[in-house]
Amino acid sequence: MVLKTKERQQLAGQEKKADDIVFPFDSDEHRPLDTKKDDAPVIMEISNIDKAYSGDKKVLNDIAFDIRQGEVLSIIGPSGAGKSTLLRVINRMIEPSRGSITFQGEDTLSMKGRKLRSMRTDIGMIFQHYNLVDRSSVFENVLHGLLGYKNSLQGIFSLYTEAEKQRAVEIITELGISEQLYKRCDELSGGQKQRVGIARALIQDPKIILCDEPIASLDPNASRTIMEYLRRISRERGITIVVNLHQLDAAKQYSDRIIGLNGGRIVYNGNPDDIDPDTISRIYGSKLDELIVE
Repeated sequence: MVLKTKERQQLAGQEKKADDIVFPFDSDEHRPLDTKKDDAPVIMEISNIDKAYSGDKKVLNDIAFDIRQGEVLSIIGPSGAGKSTLLRVINRMIEPSRGSITFQGEDTLSMKGRKLRSMRTDIGMIFQHYNLVDRSSVFENVLHGLLGYKNSLQGIFSLYTEAEKQRAVEIITELGISEQLYKRCDELSGGQKQRVGIARALIQDPKIILCDEPIASLDPNASRTIMEYLRRISRERGITIVVNLHQLDAAKQYSDRIIGLNGGRIVYNGNPDDIDPDTISRIYGSKLDELIVE
């Protein structure tokens, strides 16, 4: 997508004006989670989900839980527990072998064509390895989040409205990467790339954002920043965040609820504060002092 000189100047002016609204993380580092989610409405019901890739060995085994509006739900467990498979089943990137998923009162597993594409606009996705177009700019990558709303012709020719472009700039600025607006994504740090991924999901105006190991490739400072943004998105926009994590400490600090998977089964579903050494042993197959937490 080629921007006209006038358009670039307008967007740059918007970018500069919006710099003051970047989230003040330092004052928020240790604040308690202040919004009760137990009474929030259920927006997704996952029932009796199995997934087997070959033979009888199940990657997911009788998975069942609800997802509530506006909560931060962390899914933890060892490598191979089925965390990534579960997120891909939720978003219909892969099909389950059995079970049902109801989202906002509708059966998602029966959806096809336009209805399935519409459902996916309501469920954003953030990936461990970013899934960005490296040779395109931050601005262009964020606008790609709108492709689910476009017809084929609009998508091929990158036909976005002025309001959509302005919205992209606002979200990019809100995420603290306005100075990278026109940079190619292969010039960014890992933390900056992940913020582009968050912005791309946010511009969809989703009800749920699924995050597949979003901090696994990041250093501790960048990881903290990403988790702070995800929690703020939940608190301030009412968007549900479902995040796969290896890091137990991050899950306990930022989550309203934690689901622990081991061997494709749910072995814990509850409050982060209730996780004790016995629970950790059931989830990870290790004692607490054997786990190395960054």
